[in-house]
Amino acid sequence: MSLGYVRPARPEDAAEIARIQLATWRVAYRRLLPRDVLDGLDEVSMAERWDDAVRQPPGDTHRVLVAVEQAEQSYLVGFAASGPADAEALAPNEPADALGADVVAVTDLLVEPRWGRRGHGSRLLAASVDLWRESGFDRAVAWVFEGDQASRKFLTTAGWEPDGAGRALDVDDMLVPQLRLHVAVPTERPQVG
Repeated sequence: MSLGYVRPARPEDAAEIARIQLATWRVAYRRLLPRDVLDGLDEVSMAERWDDAVRQPPGDTHRVLVAVEQAEQSYLVGFAASGPADAEALAPNEPADALGADVVAVTDLLVEPRWGRRGHGSRLLAASVDLWRESGFDRAVAWVFEGDQASRKFLTTAGWEPDGAGRALDVDDMLVPQLRLHVAVPTERPQVG
């Protein structure tokens, strides 16, 4: 296990978050998404969106957290973003109020592959759960690509399970199936030891 920690993202992290997102998608999704789509992603515009998300979140319970690896130098190695479930968290034809105000949606939870298997994903998830609990969320949802075995395994090992909802994203005329996972947010932090 590496030395690392999680902290709230800062505006100066936006470019590195975008770089991590792009690098991770190009490795993790290279067999799931069309290559020209991955190659065509613009890191600068992604960084601008992350800067907005950090500087001006839509609400108090929208969070962007970053994972930091500590060595001789500190490196940003991953990030998580979440907020109240909105229309993007819904399944097709699901009523607007289907998820409720007590549900939080994870929009991103990524660790750059070269920094994987060092506990950063678990730290990001644990820190997110603490914030969700403090904000009064009872349940969390996340969409994952059906073919993304690593993300599915990570979340199901942490107690998440499919809630029966599915959808397909139209990515450059290619339908990419996703399924929605969910988990109850524990009412208190588990005791260790």
